[in-house]
Amino acid sequence: MNLRSILCSFAITAALTSAAFAHCQIPCGIYDDAARFKALAEHITTIEKSINEITALSAKEKLTPQEQNQLVRWVANKEHHADDFAEIVTKYFLQQRIKPAKDASGEAAVAVHLTLLHKLLVGAMKCKQHADVTTTAGLKTTLTAFEKAYNAK
Repeated sequence: MNLRSILCSFAITAALTSAAFAHCQIPCGIYDDAARFKALAEHITTIEKSINEITALSAKEKLTPQEQNQLVRWVANKEHHADDFAEIVTKYFLQQRIKPAKDASGEAAVAVHLTLLHKLLVGAMKCKQHADVTTTAGLKTTLTAFEKAYNAK
């Protein structure tokens, strides 16, 4: 393999794996809020799918070893996506996109944003603690409210 092939492979790998992270913490000024909202919604859908699969497998009287394995994998998947959701909320929105209010008039909007982001983090935690789709329903509602408030800025 020549140097050009190695560098090309590295660049492709870096481009593909960087999409999994919330965003860098370098003040680059490159933000894609719509992509982050889409990723958050996708995480909720995946958590919901995991919960539905956990519920279906758990309803069986006796699980085969393969079904037990799948049950564990669905639980791990639910946990993973809840963590990724919380990472985007924390590292992208809280750390980079929500700025402190410059004056008293901006404090109310910042307070709304912070309250909704906190609810999203608590919701992600609840998704890890429970296998009930009502947790994802609450997360969807809060995400919609946050996106509306955020885009009104």
